[in-house]
Order: sequence, then structure tokens, then C-alpha cells
Amino acid sequence: MPFALYMLGLAVFAQGTSEFMLSGLGPDIAADLDVSLSTAGTLTSAFAVGMVIGAPVMAVIGRRRPRRTALLAFLVTFLLVHVVGALTTSFAVLLATRVVGALANAGFLAVALVAAIGMVEPNAKGRATSVLLGGVTLACVAGVPGGALLGQIWGWRSAFWAVALVSVPAVLAILRSVPAGTADTAGAGGARGELRSLRAPRLVVTLLLGALVNGATFCTFTYLSPVITNVTGFSESWVPALLALFGVGSFIGVTVAGRFADARPVPFLLTGTVALLAGWVLFALTAGNPVAAVVLVLVQGALSFGVGSALITRALYAATGAPTLAGGFATAALNVGAAIGPVGGGIALSAGLGHRSPLWVSALLVALALAVGAVALLRSRRQPPSGSESRWSSPQVNSATQRRG
Repeated sequence: MPFALYMLGLAVFAQGTSEFMLSGLGPDIAADLDVSLSTAGTLTSAFAVGMVIGAPVMAVIGRRRPRRTALLAFLVTFLLVHVVGALTTSFAVLLATRVVGALANAGFLAVALVAAIGMVEPNAKGRATSVLLGGVTLACVAGVPGGALLGQIWGWRSAFWAVALVSVPAVLAILRSVPAGTADTAGAGGARGELRSLRAPRLVVTLLLGALVNGATFCTFTYLSPVITNVTGFSESWVPALLALFGVGSFIGVTVAGRFADARPVPFLLTGTVALLAGWVLFALTAGNPVAAVVLVLVQGALSFGVGSALITRALYAATGAPTLAGGFATAALNVGAAIGPVGGGIALSAGLGHRSPLWVSALLVALALAVGAVALLRSRRQPPSGSESRWSSPQVNSATQRRG
């Protein structure tokens, strides 16, 4: 894999840390800026909304610039808003930095996904995607606990400074390693042509599956703390370790997915999704057992991110008519899932269904994804699409077709 690809992964690590770190900094921010804890919680919501809206919008804007220029603009903006956030004493300004930072994050990830697959062979998109998403999983392993630790030692502002600092080497590496290139002009009919291509049913199904699987992931991840403390019986001190263990599993998952999502996508996705569903059901049934809970935190982290990253890869393969906007819509789909999953878990908890209920909601979302995917696969086999549109077509076949064209 090219060195520049790992530097893009470093930037994604910083951005993933920023997205998740507020879960441990909310009380300190609320006390320092004299707002309620619920008001401080809107910082997380603002970031999520900015990611959902920003991914497709920033991808459209970014396609008019060379990829290196777009990546630098998004990353420098992301870095600067964290400096402003670390310095401000105004909650309104901090809230604004979260929105702008999310827009920059969404734009960067959308362009980075497209740039990454452009750096590798046509049949290696899965491995390239796994390197980028590895930055997100490492944020779960090290970035989020590290941000919480910095907040405890030096205050919440130090976590913002750390995110800005980690972004600096990525800026320098992109300047040196990412080809300057020219503005993206691929895709029939420009941006409008690409948007029309993104309405292809098989691509829409793939993005829907990604949203459902990611919704299941973040439903349990968001409420993992009450599950392991109130159901499993661990003390609060175990929470960071188990969150990090989930992150270790997710890193394993995206790494494995990068090896199989290119060559054998259908067996990998089918087997992985069935295993993921079984894992959520088993977790819900055995959450009271400490050994089972620890094992399943690791396993479900691996399965969730393995299946999720493979779906992103399939979306990128399927979006042959939207080579510059596919990353933005894949990013938006994942963040839609990241928004609906916790809402579903919260509704179940508010309804008095117990602390295990987020696990059952995760199982329900994956079951729905499995049903949708099975129906789509059956229809695809009954009415085989053209090779350029097939969601399930082999990357080797696509690559050969591209070479002949």
C-alpha cells in the first residue's frame, strides 16, 4: 500500500478521535462553559448532523478541485477549528466549530475514499478502504480513551489540542505524497450525471445495508457502558478497557475485510452478516456472564466493522458511474446509521425494556439488513444486470472490462 494512503489513515484517526471523544468530555465542557450537560450533548448531535449533510455536499464541492487540494483544504480547516475550539470560552463558538469540523471531516473522508482507491490496483479497493477505516477503529482503541485521559489530567481543551497536533503530520505528508493531479471530471454528465448514477437500485441497496449494519454497531457501542455495568456487573473502571477492546475487534475486522471483500464479496458478506446477527442475539442472552460479555465485545467489534467496511467497498465497486461522489454518499450512509442506531436504543430504554434492549435493537437492525440483502441478491440472480452495474460482480471482471475499454 502507498505511504500516502497510511497518512490519509492518520488523518482519519484524528477525525475519528474528534467525533467520539466528547463522550468522555461532556461534563467538563458543561462545567467550564456554564451550560447544562444536555446542552453540552448537542455538540455530539451537531457533529453527526454535519457529517450526514456534509458528506455528499462536500463531495460535490471537492470534485471541482484536484484531490490533493481538496484534501488539504478540508484537513487544514479541520485542524484550525480544533484550535479555535481549544481557545474559545463561548459555547456558541464551540458548537459552530463542531459543525464546521464535521463538514470538513465529511468532505475529507469522501475525497479520501476516492483518492485511496485511485492509488491502488482496480482489484484492491477493499484493502485501500480497510486502511482508511483502520484510522476510525484505532480512534476507538487509542484516541477516545487517550482523549478522556488528557481531559482528566489537563482539562478538555487538551484533547482538542491533541487532535490538531495529530493532524499536522498528515497535512505535511499529503503535501509531499499525494499526487497533485487535476480536478475530477469523471462520471457521465458531470455532478448531475453522477447523482443520477447514484440512484441505481443495487447501489441504493448497498448503502441501505451499510446504514443498517452501522446503526446496529453504534446502537450497542453508545449504550455499552450501562450494559456492562448494570447487566454484566462490571464496575465503571472497566468501561474504558471494554470500549478499547471493542476497538481492537473493529481493527481486526476491517483488516480481515480488506483481504476478502475484493476477492469473495458475496460469501464474506453473507457469512459475516449471519454471524453478526447470531452474535448480537447471543450477547443479549448472555450479557449477564462476564466471560461471555468480554468475548462478545471483541467478536462483535470485529464482525460489525468487517461487514460494514466490506459494504463500503461494494458501494465503491458498484458506483462506476459516480467515481467522485461515491465516497461522499457512502460516508453519509454510515453516519445515517450512526444516528438512527443510538436513537433506536434510546427508545427501547425509555420504553422500559431493560438495559439489554440496545443489544436486541442491534440484532433487529442486522436481521433487517440480512432480509433486504437476501431479497436483493435473489432478484439479482434472477435478472442478471450488466457487468458495469452489478453490485455483486467480481472486481477482477470489472478490472478486465476497464482494461478492454
